[in-house]
Amino acid sequence: MKLSKFKFKLPDELIAQHPPKHRDESRLMVLHRKTGEIEHRMFKDVLEYFNENDLFIFNDTKVFPARLYGNKEKTGAKIEVFLLRELNHEMRLWDVLVEPARKIRIGNKLYFGDDDSIIAEVIDNTTSRGRTLRFLFDGTHEEFKKGLFALGETPLPRNITRDVEPDDAERFQTIFAKNEGAVSAPAAGMHFSRELLKRMEIKGIESTFITSHMSLGNFREIDVEDLTKHKMDSEQMSITIEASDIVNEARDKGQNICAVGFTVMRALETVAGTEGKIKSYDGWTNKFIFPPYDFTVANSLITNFHLPYSTLIMLAAAYGGYDLVMKGYDIAIKEGYKFGVYGDAMLIL
Repeated sequence: MKLSKFKFKLPDELIAQHPPKHRDESRLMVLHRKTGEIEHRMFKDVLEYFNENDLFIFNDTKVFPARLYGNKEKTGAKIEVFLLRELNHEMRLWDVLVEPARKIRIGNKLYFGDDDSIIAEVIDNTTSRGRTLRFLFDGTHEEFKKGLFALGETPLPRNITRDVEPDDAERFQTIFAKNEGAVSAPAAGMHFSRELLKRMEIKGIESTFITSHMSLGNFREIDVEDLTKHKMDSEQMSITIEASDIVNEARDKGQNICAVGFTVMRALETVAGTEGKIKSYDGWTNKFIFPPYDFTVANSLITNFHLPYSTLIMLAAAYGGYDLVMKGYDIAIKEGYKFGVYGDAMLIL
């Protein structure tokens, strides 16, 4: 499979800049793999495709305020710092991206906050844009994290071109976000409202949670035509014994298993055995899924509409079939569906 197969023209006005007023009132395109049928619904109708005892698997990762701005020592130049992951909480070491990268070198100090309450020193250059920072702070780790995150803002993706608004802190999360560590929200899960989850419960549809901390690697530009040569960045993930037991029991009973989002699907495939059973796991995954691929666990997938060339659309095409998914995308553009993290949803059955 070639990168160029995922080229399509996406008008800028179709990239959602705001979330829908109500979480479950985005549009929903339903793709039927067996028949090729394509339906147009609202997301709150999604439960019509599931029955009692079917299983939804959600990602309970929580986005932290990863984007902050500091000033470089001496020059006072404004520097954007994007927190990627904490490497060592005792030494306060973080992997970060900095912009403009050309102005930052090892040994430089950055000052954050109106009172320069937090200072960071660059101790390593890890990539052309990446750095490792050591934050200098007197106080406990809890006080440091609270102070650091108070300075940060919701890390909306670059294709959302407006300024961050107060509502983004809540809407750029799922309502079940629990385990902090993501720099982007699992978009498919954001369509679920409390009312929709209550209707699931009443209908007898079961649910469980895994954790997969979304990284910027999902959005990194692919620079090879041959997709087999692309290397995904690693992401931290966790599947508990309880969650694996629930999934495996559903498999044994022949229940419909729905992966809510590509992060869930990738996590399941990371730990899946040959018979579709999964195991508990706490570690990292760099699994890259693109067509053709044989899935072994989930019977259905909920995902958003993603941008050209993205690894996210590649997983959707691998699951739904390249021709059907790309046909769905062509129709979505003609019908004015919204794309991106705040956009509309697709259900592949």
